[in-house]
Amino acid sequence: MAREQSPGRCDQCSQAFGYYLIHSGFNDSVYAYCDSCCYTAIASLWKIPSQAPRVDYGIITSELEPYLQPCPSRGQFTAAARPRCPHCTEPLDPVRAAEYIEPHQPGTAKGWRWQQSWTGLYCIVIDERAVYDSWHATQQA
Repeated sequence: MAREQSPGRCDQCSQAFGYYLIHSGFNDSVYAYCDSCCYTAIASLWKIPSQAPRVDYGIITSELEPYLQPCPSRGQFTAAARPRCPHCTEPLDPVRAAEYIEPHQPGTAKGWRWQQSWTGLYCIVIDERAVYDSWHATQQA
């Protein structure tokens, strides 16, 4: 599903990339970032495995990590991972990200401000690199 992407820029290597935001509350989802690349996992709370602990919207908890399949890049989606630049793979700074996020969001004109954190209700999908509902059917030990 292609979405309109806004322009972002890595604070480490200065390379440009496209991104969009997802509000996990409006989306009824949790999310996690890959620990080695720029993929984001978006997982519906309506499809969470029955044996998984119940959680609220936002970033996953470490208890949910075993219920997510690995990233297509062979990394792992974790509660501690942060979004990474698709070029240099360095973690992006959430405070500096406000410089490119706020100017491109329609709500900014009405007072909306970026959360300046990678663990809030909003997650970022970079260069459309996202996997959806990659829950394991059963917990993997």
